[in-house]
Amino acid sequence: MSDNQEFGSEIEAGSRFPLTIKRLGINGEGIGYYKRKITFVPGALPDEVVVAEVTSVADSYINAKIHKIRKQSPVRVEPKDATYSEVGGIELEHLNYKGQLAFKKDVIVQSLERYKPRGYEHYDLKETIGMQNPYEYRNKAQFQVREKDGHVIAGLYKPKSHDLVDLKEFSTQRPTTMLVIRHVVALLEELEIPIYNEEAKSGIIKTLVVRESFDTGEVQLTFITNSAKLPKKRELVMHILEELPMVTSVMQNINKGETSLVWGDETINIAGQDFIMERLGKMKFKLSARAFFQLNPVQTGVLYDEINKALNLDKNESLVDAYCGVGTVGLYVAHGAKEVRGMDTTPEAIEDARENAVLSHQENTTYEVGKAEDILPKWLEEGFVPDALVVDPPRTGLDDQLIEAINKSRPKKFVYVSCNPSTLAKDLELLTKSYRVDYIQPVDMFPQTSKVEAVVKLSRRSSGK
Repeated sequence: MSDNQEFGSEIEAGSRFPLTIKRLGINGEGIGYYKRKITFVPGALPDEVVVAEVTSVADSYINAKIHKIRKQSPVRVEPKDATYSEVGGIELEHLNYKGQLAFKKDVIVQSLERYKPRGYEHYDLKETIGMQNPYEYRNKAQFQVREKDGHVIAGLYKPKSHDLVDLKEFSTQRPTTMLVIRHVVALLEELEIPIYNEEAKSGIIKTLVVRESFDTGEVQLTFITNSAKLPKKRELVMHILEELPMVTSVMQNINKGETSLVWGDETINIAGQDFIMERLGKMKFKLSARAFFQLNPVQTGVLYDEINKALNLDKNESLVDAYCGVGTVGLYVAHGAKEVRGMDTTPEAIEDARENAVLSHQENTTYEVGKAEDILPKWLEEGFVPDALVVDPPRTGLDDQLIEAINKSRPKKFVYVSCNPSTLAKDLELLTKSYRVDYIQPVDMFPQTSKVEAVVKLSRRSSGK
C-alpha cells in the first residue's frame, strides 16, 4: 500500500498517509490534520512528519499509529521501558523531560482556551516545577494478577482492554516495590494459590497492592481477593515475612465477584501492622491500606510548599481542607492557622487523619466523614465561616453544590489544587464570579505521564467587580 493514499470516503483501518504533527493533545497523543480531519497518533511529537496508519475512523476524527517516522523531533528520546507502548503510566517516555514540562503547561493553556473562564487571557501561568530525577518516584503499585500459559503474571492492562501485560520492570516504580511484587508473584505460583479468572469468575487473587514508605522503607502488601477465603494463607505469610523483611504490614481486601472497582469494602489484617508510617516535612502520617496519599512523596513536599505559600495563613485564620484524605494538606499548613477542619468520604481516611493530627502534635484540627458539598453547607448553617479554603478534588472536579457553598461563604483566601486541567477550567467558569485568579503554578507529580497538578491561588473579588 502506498504511504500517500488519498483520503476519501474509502479510508479505513490499515490506510496509511503522511502526517505533520502540530501539537500534543491532553493525553499526550500527537495531533495532526489529514484533509482537515483531526488525527490522533499516540507516540508522535510536534513537528514530526510520520506515516500514520489508521486504526479506527469516526465521523469527526481518525485514530492512527506510527507506521514510520520520516522526520524526527530533536526532543525525542529512547524510552527506558520495553513495555512503553503497551501500558499507560509512561506514555510520555519518548519525550525528553524539558519537553514534558513544557507540554504540561500547554495542557493547562488548552483547557483554559476551551472553557474561557473570566479573565483567562491574563492569568499568570507559571513554568512547571519538575523533578531532579523523574524516575523511581511512585510509592505505590496496584498490579492486576492473572494466570497466563501456566504462569502467574502481574502488571497493567493494555489501554481499553483486559489484556494484561506482565511487568517485570517499571521505571517509575521504586525498585523495592517491584522486588516485592515479583517475589510475591513467584510465591503465588510456587504455592499454587488460585488466581482469579475473569471469564470463569473463579479463583482468589485479583490484585496486588504494594505501598512503600520513603521515610522508613517499610512496605505494606495488600492482597485483593475474590473471597474471604485465602488458601495456604499461613504458608504464604510465613514466606513473605521470612524472605521480604521490609514488608511490615500484610493486609487482605475482599472484593467479591465481577466489578470494575479494584477495592472492596472489607479489609482485614493478615500479619504485622495495619499501617505504615510516612513523613512529609515535620509531619508524620499513618497510612492504612485504603488511605489516599500522594503517589510521589518527593514532589508532594514541593506541591504542599506551594499550597502553603499560596494560602499564607496567619494564627487568627481558620482553614477548611476539603477532600482531606488522611489530612496531609491541612496538617502540613496547620501550624500557621487557628483551626483546620477537614472532610472526606472514606471513614478509614478520616480515622487516619485524626491519628495523624495526634502524631504531628496538631491540636487545632477537626475531621468529619462526608461529602464536601454536604459538610461545608452544614458548617455554614452552624455559623462557622472559614477564612481560608483549600480544595483538592478528584479528577471529576468540584460538585456544583460545593461551588455554590464556596460562592456563598466566599472565604477570603482560596487555593484550588487540580489534578485535571479540563475540570479546573470548567470549575473556574463558575468560581470566577466570586474570585480572581492570581496565578496558576503547575507541578509535575507524575513524570513520564501526561498528568499535571496545578496550585491555583484565588482572591476574593470586591462586591460587584
